[in-house]
Amino acid sequence: MMKNPASLVISLVVVLLLLALSVYSVDQRQAAMVFQLGEVVGIKKEPGLYLKMPFLQNIRYFDTRILTLDAVDPERFITSEKKNVLVDYYVKWRVIDVQKFYVSFSGDERRAGNRLAQTVNDGMRAEFGKRTVHDVVSGERDDVMEALRKSADADARRYGVEVMDVRIKRVDLPTEVSESVYRRMDAERKRVANELRSTGGAEAEKIKADADRQREVIIAEAYREAQKTKGEGDAKAAGIYGAAFGKNPEFYAFYRSMESYKQSFRSKTDVMVLQPNSEFFRYMKSPRGGGK
Repeated sequence: MMKNPASLVISLVVVLLLLALSVYSVDQRQAAMVFQLGEVVGIKKEPGLYLKMPFLQNIRYFDTRILTLDAVDPERFITSEKKNVLVDYYVKWRVIDVQKFYVSFSGDERRAGNRLAQTVNDGMRAEFGKRTVHDVVSGERDDVMEALRKSADADARRYGVEVMDVRIKRVDLPTEVSESVYRRMDAERKRVANELRSTGGAEAEKIKADADRQREVIIAEAYREAQKTKGEGDAKAAGIYGAAFGKNPEFYAFYRSMESYKQSFRSKTDVMVLQPNSEFFRYMKSPRGGGK
């Protein structure tokens, strides 16, 4: 039989407590640094369970996942054309050497982010200073980002950090510059529009004048052809009349007189004052035109 069950329970609890204080785990997303009386005695990067000396050693964990440094506000830089641009960017980075990271920043991610932002800003100032606005917006944007990544990574590795990527999200002109550019663009577009309107007006007048000229030419040619045709018709008619008159002059005279009577007495209200012995009544007095 046990002499003192309480002592056994206490001993068991102490052993379990010591065991719990002697074991720690490392997640696959972390790295652990082992301190003994304030001095670094070990670094654990592989996930798993590890042992430590309780009360003498303590563990500090560091996140080794890829982190994002996103600029709070767009940064202002000057291009080779001495133009200000606002640049919005982000940086992907991670801790690769926890001991250097701890020595450099005491394991503070915020301090590391500030240092990284300063490094990237210095690199951007240098890269933008030797390029034009067109280059940084479209022409050489990929080259700028790759150069920034390399320069930032080279500096960051000195304090245990790897820069995975530097991305420029947006490049804008400052508000005051944008307004000036937009006004200049608006004025240029209006100038082009007015120039096009003037050119169009001149072309319209030219086309209208040419159409009027062609119209006059066509009318003149048509009138000439009409007069020519009319003249030919009149000549033929005169020839026919002459031939008919030559065959029977008396009948022709009678026919012409009948046509004159018809035209003269078309309306009941028509009035004609002539002498009774006028030649106009020749065929009224006698169908043969004898005048009696």
